[in-house]
Amino acid sequence: MAMEGKLIGGKLYAFLDTLEKHIGVLKKEIDPPQVTELIKAIEEADKIFVMGAGRSGFVAKAFAMRLMHLGYNVYVVGETVTPRISKNDVLISISGSGETTSVVNISRKAKELIGSKLVAITQNRSSTLAEISDVIVVLKAKNKNQRDESISNIAPLGTLFELTALIFLDGLVAELMGLKSLTERDLEKRHAVLE
Repeated sequence: MAMEGKLIGGKLYAFLDTLEKHIGVLKKEIDPPQVTELIKAIEEADKIFVMGAGRSGFVAKAFAMRLMHLGYNVYVVGETVTPRISKNDVLISISGSGETTSVVNISRKAKELIGSKLVAITQNRSSTLAEISDVIVVLKAKNKNQRDESISNIAPLGTLFELTALIFLDGLVAELMGLKSLTERDLEKRHAVLE
């Protein structure tokens, strides 16, 4: 596809404007009791497990990395070095729709068979994942199953949920840093050197 003569930036700026609006919605609609419950679940857990499918899985891995930097005992579901989950642990499952089969099935196993605490980060409060979770954090965003042509052509599928989740969880890291009185220097001590 030839790009000659086309103005670059129209869709880019529309995307950034849409993302900015969604961050504004996130700021207004964060439910402080949900965030408090999430922090409590993280603080009380022996081990923290995180998971998501597709791009939500990348968000989970990014969050796990920062939790490790904060000093938590954290694992990504599906990695070869991930240990067995127990009832004293928490599983944080990320799914915009809350219906992703692999995420729901693994979450159900952790909750019902093992007795682990389950946290859902989702856009869909009435989803299967939300219904089986102990803690639900709802992030308002378009998910991959919703059709909105004004957004779909610049932020397809689950893009807005995934970015909203990443930004929310990075904000949560900042909150945890403050609660634990940690600085960037403290996090640097746990940062990988074998890169």
